[in-house]
Amino acid sequence: MLYDLIIIGGGPAGITAGIYAARQKINTLLITKGFGGQIALKAVNIENWPGIKEISGLDLTKQFEQHLKKYEVLVEMDEVRKVEKINDKFSVHTVNKNTFEGKTVILASGADPRPLEIPGEKEFLGKGVSYCTVCDAAMFSKKTVAVIGGGNAGFEGAIALARWAEKVYILEYGEKVSADLENQEKAEESGKIEVIKNVQVKNIRGDKFVNSLIYLDRKTDKESSLAVKGVFIEIGRQPATSFVKGLVEFNEKDEIKVNPFSGETSTPGLFAAGDADNVPYKQIVVAAGEGCKAALSVYGYLQKSGQNNKNK
Repeated sequence: MLYDLIIIGGGPAGITAGIYAARQKINTLLITKGFGGQIALKAVNIENWPGIKEISGLDLTKQFEQHLKKYEVLVEMDEVRKVEKINDKFSVHTVNKNTFEGKTVILASGADPRPLEIPGEKEFLGKGVSYCTVCDAAMFSKKTVAVIGGGNAGFEGAIALARWAEKVYILEYGEKVSADLENQEKAEESGKIEVIKNVQVKNIRGDKFVNSLIYLDRKTDKESSLAVKGVFIEIGRQPATSFVKGLVEFNEKDEIKVNPFSGETSTPGLFAAGDADNVPYKQIVVAAGEGCKAALSVYGYLQKSGQNNKNK
């Protein structure tokens, strides 16, 4: 079957693209390994989604998924391995050895956690090292943990951990934290969170599980050890775009370059939206807006090329 559109990703950008594509009667397949993207795994409380004063990432994800299911969008639970274009047709190959063909593609694959790449990180993944506070916070009840990263993600993770842990350290590489003042105030009010700045984390140690973290004070060059049972890494994300290498243009951050007016990439018929592209603001509402823009651009592209016919 040849689809008018294949959407890769089930986060805010992909789901919004699916809703708008369905409303334009575009024959659409959405491929995702899970709904929600980062908001399902990372967002504890969301307070900046218009119309909803406060909602958890999991609950907002459920609302997104329910909204999508209202429309005729076929969903395939799978992970994309490679995308290629032959003549005017895209072939999308998945981990489960499926191949789907489409006239257009929207890449809304989001981003993956950026690793520290230090000794002990890989060895203790799942044994005290985590990239997901929401997933693993309850496992560290009454324990001391460290969060690496002083941005909003780091502070929000630390605040969530403080509900369970006995003590939470936030380790920040720079002289200042970049988290919003509101998050800094919440961290201080918790009474459990301590911020250590000018820190370069050197390695993570343990036996069967994590039991300590070694770091360097960047001002004094003094090496210190923290006795911790958990290490949560919150130093940013890297675009999940490896499956389109050689097919589109990237910037120095491995983000897909897009036309800001349409979301189209350097490859005709291939669009990108959300955290995978080079639009600077990585916010839920921005990702959703980009998904909408990409879907409407796909509709215009299909109309212009005379391809907007359902193929069954």
